[in-house]
Order: sequence, then C-alpha cells, then structure tokens
Amino acid sequence: MTGNHQGLALVLFTVFVSVTLAITAWAGRRRSSSVEFFAGGRLFSPLENGFAITGDYISAGSLLGVSGLVALVGYDGVLYCVGFLVGFLVVLMLIAELVRNCGRFTIADVVAVRMRQRPARIALGTSSVIVSVIYLVAQMVGAGSLVALLLGGQGAAVRTWTVIGVGGLMVFYVSFGGMRATTWIQIVKAVLLMAGSVALTVLVLVRFHGDLGGLLRSAAAGSGHGKDFLAPGLKYGGTWTARLDFMSLGLALVLGTAGLPHILSRFYTVPTARSARRSVVWAIGLIGSFYLMTIVLGFAAAAVVGSDSVRSSNQAGNTAVPLLALDLGGGAGTTGGTVLFAVVGAVAFATILAVVAGITLASSASVAHDLYATVRRRSGSRRRSKESKEQEEVKVARVAAFGIGAVAIVLSLYAQGQNVAFLVGLAFAVAASANLPALLYTLFWRRFTTRGTLWAVYGGLGPAVLLVILSPVVSGSPDALFPGVDFHLFPLQNPGLVSIPLGFLAGWLGTVLSPEPADEGKHAEAEVRSLTGAGAV
Repeated sequence: MTGNHQGLALVLFTVFVSVTLAITAWAGRRRSSSVEFFAGGRLFSPLENGFAITGDYISAGSLLGVSGLVALVGYDGVLYCVGFLVGFLVVLMLIAELVRNCGRFTIADVVAVRMRQRPARIALGTSSVIVSVIYLVAQMVGAGSLVALLLGGQGAAVRTWTVIGVGGLMVFYVSFGGMRATTWIQIVKAVLLMAGSVALTVLVLVRFHGDLGGLLRSAAAGSGHGKDFLAPGLKYGGTWTARLDFMSLGLALVLGTAGLPHILSRFYTVPTARSARRSVVWAIGLIGSFYLMTIVLGFAAAAVVGSDSVRSSNQAGNTAVPLLALDLGGGAGTTGGTVLFAVVGAVAFATILAVVAGITLASSASVAHDLYATVRRRSGSRRRSKESKEQEEVKVARVAAFGIGAVAIVLSLYAQGQNVAFLVGLAFAVAASANLPALLYTLFWRRFTTRGTLWAVYGGLGPAVLLVILSPVVSGSPDALFPGVDFHLFPLQNPGLVSIPLGFLAGWLGTVLSPEPADEGKHAEAEVRSLTGAGAV
C-alpha cells in the first residue's frame, strides 16, 4: 500500500486515536479518588460492563493471532477459540459474584480477606504484575505486525517506533483517565470490533455464496496441506511433545481466564455481585459470537489469500485478517481494498490500545494497592487519613504505569517473531498456575492458610516462569526469542500442563504443613460476605 491509499489508512488510525484521547481527557477531569481511578466509581451497568469485558478480553491475540493460526494450521488453530470461550464459563460459574463481593480493586483483596495482609498482597501483587507484562508483550507484538504491514514494510525501525508509540498511549490512558476512560475506550472498541467482524464475515459468505463446505475445501487447497489442514494434528500432532503441548495449551486457556488480573478487576466496576454475573453473561454471548466469526475469517484467509502468502507477510500469521480484508475489498491498489484494509487495521489497532490500557491499569493497581500500600503500612505511616492514603495510591499507580510500560516495550522488541495468540497462551498459563489456585482455595477451602497461599502463588509462578525460560520459546529454535543460543531443557512450549498442577499441589502442601491452623472466624466472615454481599464495597 502506497501513496494516497496509505494516507487514507493512516487518517483512520489518527481518527480513532483522537477519539480515545478525547475520552481520556473527558474522564480525566473527574476527581481521582481510588474508587474512581481503579473502579470507575462502580457506576457501569451490566450491559456496559459486558461490552467492556469483551473489549478487555478480545485482544490482538484473538483478532490477529487466532485467525492467523487458523489460516496457517487449520483445525489445530480452532483450539484457541474453544479454549478462550470455555474459560469464561469457569469465571461465570465459579468466581464472578464471589470476587465482586470479597474485593475492592485487585485479586489480592479477595485473598487478604482471610489471610495475613502483607505476605498475601506481596505474593498476589507480584504474580499479577508478571502476568500483565507477558500479556502486554503479546499486544505490542500485534501492534508492530499491524503497523509494519500498513506502512508497506516489516523493518525493525517501523516495529520499534510502533511499539514505543503504543506504550506511550497506554501510559497516557491509564495515568490521566483511569478506569472510566479505559472502560469507555473498551466499549467503543468492542462495538467497532463486532461490527467489523460481522462485515468481514458477511463478505466472506457472499464470496462463497454461503457454502461453508466450499469455503473449507478452498481453505484446504490454499493451505498447501490438503485434507490434513481440516484434521487435527497439523501443529499439535505427530510427536508426543506436540500432543502434550496441545494438552498444556488447552488446560491453560480454559483455566487461565479466571486468574487474569485485568479481567477480574472488571467485576469491581459494577455496583453489585448480581451485576457482575449479568456482565459475564453479556460477555459470553458477545465473545462466543466473535470467535465463531474468527474461525470463518481464519479459514477464509487460507482460501482467499493462501497460507503461503500469509506466512510470507508475517511468519507467525499475525496479518491474516488485514490481508483478507484487502482482497475482499478488491485487492491491493484499489480504493475498496484500501478502505476495507484501513478499517480493519483501525479496528485491530483499537483492539490493541484498549487491551493494553486495561492490562496496564490492572497491573499498576496491583503495584499501588498491594505492593506499595503494604510497604507503606510496614513503615508505620498509619496515622494519615484514609483519603490522603488513597490519593497517594492513585499517584503511585500513575507512576507505576510508566515503569510497566517501559518494561513491556523492551521485552516486546525481542518477541516480534512470535505469534500473538501463542504469547497470550503463555500469560494464561502463568495466571492459571499462580493466581487461580490461591483464589479458588481461598473461596472454597475452609482449612486454607497464609502459608498455603504463599506456596500456591510462588509454587505455580516460579515453575511457570522458569519453564518458559527453559523452553523452545526462548532458545533452541529458529523462531525463539534468542535463536542464536540453545539452553532449553523443557520440551514443551506452554508450561501449563506442569505448572498448573504444581500450583494447586503447592497450595495444598503448604496448608497441610502450616504450623498455624486456618482462622475459622475469618473464613466464616469471608464465606458470608462472598455469598451474600454483606460488607461488600
């Protein structure tokens, strides 16, 4: 794309960014209390929050990465769609209402209801920040792939400046707008995303005259793999390592959603637990519809563009949907193709900006509300008023956003060759290994103790991070983060199959070996609060 066509695409990008900046400026005019900054004043309706959850959850990993995997590996790529959706059923049935009743702003609030404040908050806060940074890296990789394609090249300079620009925008959204601005950006993004996905799906169905069988046959032909493209095993088959990776990824996707900090923090933006549950119902409907369309778009990219063309544009397949849009609109060099490509590119960019804002806000809240506040209490500053302490937490959260953004920018520059959905899968694995065991044990196990909490978090977090470092993702393969070296010892690309059971096992073992019994009074209080909402804030 060159000349006026490229300029049109850039104009649409600029329009969306301008709208989001205006939303942030509007939200930033409100008084920045902790409830306003971290939870948007708890004033959003279930429908609004359902759209916001959808905007928070459907990331670049879904729009770009999942469709790219389906375009490259066919049936095996559909696993991501199923896993992402089923994960929300776990959230709905097990924790949505309970988390809203027990906490204020973060996951650590829920656990701290029963456990000793300082160690529990440090453990959960640390885990939440690590999960958030991994998730941020995935989004910025998607941004680099998208804008590099828009500008007609895949050069390192284009990707670098794109990542830096996205990082700067996310810091601005969080620092000045807080949860209110972030939520409205996510709502706008969710509406645009659903509308764009519906439009592309309709165009695909028109192209193939509504014949889904014909679409699949064309996809198999365009993939270069024939019928194997429509059967399981193209990516996760053949060797025992690939099959175990399939199981590991599925386990991480199904359980990881319930441990993601930026998703759970959305339950605090509604006034009641019932509203939280209704929000999840709305989100499941929207997200389920989107993933059905993603499957169609992935196979259509293989059929219309061709898997080889997708791979030549981006080795990981992250540009499949934009290339499909370009072809459906009339092809490269045509006004229709350029307009459709630009619209899809703007929606994808909106997706990335909204998700990185939500993740950054959740991680900065963990830094301020859990880590910093715990250190402050330790230093003996208890005589200050509650209002002044909350204002200080807001200031710390704004500063933390800069630090988290900088770390995510640096790491994402090394991960530009990775598939976005794959990187998101790693974040899910870490969340399911560290956050989920502590959360479920706290809510449902009467005997669970503070030692059990620490062992669950660190016993899942440590192995998950260590196994990722020692996996082919980091070294020992052509598409690794460091392809020139080989120090990998763990054969699987996703650690979930090992690290998730270790997290649950460590939590159980820590509780059994704990020298102090669980506080029955605190458990009874937490149980009543979680089930009835009595005392919820």
